[in-house]
Amino acid sequence: MSTGTTEQSVGDTASAAPAAILELQRQAYVREGPPSAVVRQHRIDRLLAMVLDNLDAYVDALARDFGTRSRTGILFAEIMGMLSTIEHTRSHIGKWMRPRNPKPIARLYGIRAQVQPTPLGVVGIIGPWNFPLQLVVVPAAAAFAAGNRVMIKMSEITARTAELTRSLAPEYFDPSELAVVTGGPDVGAAFTELPFDHLFFTGSTRVGRLVQRAASANLVPVTLELGGKNPVVVAPNADVTRAAARIARARMINGGQVCVSPDYVFVPEDRIDAFADALGAGFRNTFPAVAANEDYTACVDQANYDRVRALIDEARAQGARVEQIVPPGETLPDPSTRKIPPTVVRDITDDMRIATEEIFGPVLVLRPYAKLTDVVDHLSGGHAPLVAYWYGPGGRDFRAFVRNTRSGGVSRNDFALNMFPEDAPFGGVGASGMGAYRGKAGFDTFTHYRTVVGTDLPFVITALAAPPFPRFIHRVIDIALRAAHRRTRRRLGARGSGRRVQAPDSKNS
Repeated sequence: MSTGTTEQSVGDTASAAPAAILELQRQAYVREGPPSAVVRQHRIDRLLAMVLDNLDAYVDALARDFGTRSRTGILFAEIMGMLSTIEHTRSHIGKWMRPRNPKPIARLYGIRAQVQPTPLGVVGIIGPWNFPLQLVVVPAAAAFAAGNRVMIKMSEITARTAELTRSLAPEYFDPSELAVVTGGPDVGAAFTELPFDHLFFTGSTRVGRLVQRAASANLVPVTLELGGKNPVVVAPNADVTRAAARIARARMINGGQVCVSPDYVFVPEDRIDAFADALGAGFRNTFPAVAANEDYTACVDQANYDRVRALIDEARAQGARVEQIVPPGETLPDPSTRKIPPTVVRDITDDMRIATEEIFGPVLVLRPYAKLTDVVDHLSGGHAPLVAYWYGPGGRDFRAFVRNTRSGGVSRNDFALNMFPEDAPFGGVGASGMGAYRGKAGFDTFTHYRTVVGTDLPFVITALAAPPFPRFIHRVIDIALRAAHRRTRRRLGARGSGRRVQAPDSKNS
């Protein structure tokens, strides 16, 4: 199904060094130029076909990589979650590719101007292990929509899924269009050092810092989709039982191994016991069995199992109250299946690792609060999360929470609602990432908007800015600056330069 035009065969490049593949893709881009909308759509269709033609193989690979991960969970989270976003992107390529004409005032002066969306060239994509298929396919589709060639580095932690994708890619793509790279941390480190035209990374904040540092050596722009300890606020007037049930279900999606998972929950201090009871009941109702339950996703590998257990054990040893929801007759945690039961941690202190590290497992931390301003102060003093959750009415308290906190997105009363609109950007801020994708934001991420301007006037407009300056230019500049100064001071409502002017009250302005 490969439709590439290069003479070099797929077999010649299947085991080629990433640097050689990058050069192959760059030469193909230079030779063939920006692709048409039809070619871009065809590449997206082949990308989808690679996944949909091989669903059973992908389900098997993902289930084996995790040890326990249900077919339905895989199909819903990995496959269904990407389809609407990609279809939206595909259907808008022609519209997004159109040049834009700046304001017509330039044409009055004989200037013709266009802003042309142009591909960046070759894009590198580094995928995570928690959703190793979806989180490379969606950015790859966006990169194709923008007209780029793509190289993907799959996570070595989900090695079966990575190898399957590497082996399938040549059946659907010439390597000058798309190539998949596999290997361990050494290969990943070398991948980040390549002189891509853009590098897209999904993973932890710690590794994201290393990726940005490596890319900076070649001035490669990066998009970082990172994690973060996503806070949840249960409003003072929320239905505690309903909120607890929803939060319990949300936390257990993919075993809590989701970058947008709720991590810790602020609960009114006079209702925290009721919330904890309802949370435990929610876990028990959802998972009456864990050990043999195919819907209960295991920790992806031994290292992550050990890491999550260590966070729990250290918190307990330092005085935290830990409740693990273990079904009758089962012995959990179980290192042989890498399953940790739903766990609720209370009475933590800020010096505990569980208070500052992203948990990425089936654990929820509860924090009491007296006033909502205490919650805002706590969040303002830390790193911005990828998502902030609010459970309760969308009234004045909610609006104040949104206005006074910082996060990649906000979801109210449900899990990851900020990801549902197909045309809404998704991305973090600060320690939770930089840049965005999905919908038009994905096209923009992998596009350079180039301004092209020309004139056929019989004189040179910019000659006015070059010496020797005609006498009248001094007068024109003086008049223009005086007018700008008067206009600015009038808006400020004060006279004279250098005077400090009190800003208007934003609540009343």
